[in-house]
Amino acid sequence: MGRKGYSGVGLSEILTTAGVPKGSFYHYFGSKDAFGEAMVSAYFDNYLAEMDAILAKPGLTGAERLMLYFANWRENQVAHDCQGRCLAVKLGAEVADLSEPMRLALKAGTGGVVARLESMLECGLADCTVSIEGNAREAAASLYNLWLGASVMVKIERTHEPFEDALRSTRRMLGIASA
Repeated sequence: MGRKGYSGVGLSEILTTAGVPKGSFYHYFGSKDAFGEAMVSAYFDNYLAEMDAILAKPGLTGAERLMLYFANWRENQVAHDCQGRCLAVKLGAEVADLSEPMRLALKAGTGGVVARLESMLECGLADCTVSIEGNAREAAASLYNLWLGASVMVKIERTHEPFEDALRSTRRMLGIASA
C-alpha cells in the first residue's frame, strides 16, 4: 500500500491532526494495517458483547431476542454520531480489497455476528417462536446479509425505508407476525 490511506488521507496527516507523534503510533502499531486490524477487532469485541447480552437476557423468546437485535441495529444505524454506525458497513467494501489483515478481522467479526444470530434462531426454533426453511446457519447468514445491504441502502437513499423493508422480510423469513 502506498503512502495514502484507504480514503486518500495519508497517515502523517491523520497523526498531525490527532496530535500524535509518528514514533508513538509506530511504538504501538507496526503499520496502518495493524492499527486498522486492532480497531476492527476492538469494535467487534464490543459489538459481540452487546449481542451476548441480548442472548443472556432472561425471559425472552428466541423471536423476541431477534427482534430486539434488529431494533438495536436500526437504532444504531440511524444515530447521528459516528460511534453508532456499523463499521462493517463503513469499511467492508473500502478495505477488503486493500488490506488483508483488516479483511480477515472483518471476516472474523462478521462471522461472530452470524454465529450469534444462529444461536438466537436456534432458541427461536426450540421455543417454537420462529420457523425457517433450511438450517439456522444459512438463515443467520441471509439475515445478516439482508440487514447489511439495508444499511448501505439507507446511506444511499437517506431514508429509513430499506430498514422497514428488511424488517418485513425478516418477519416473513422467520414466520413472525407483524407487531
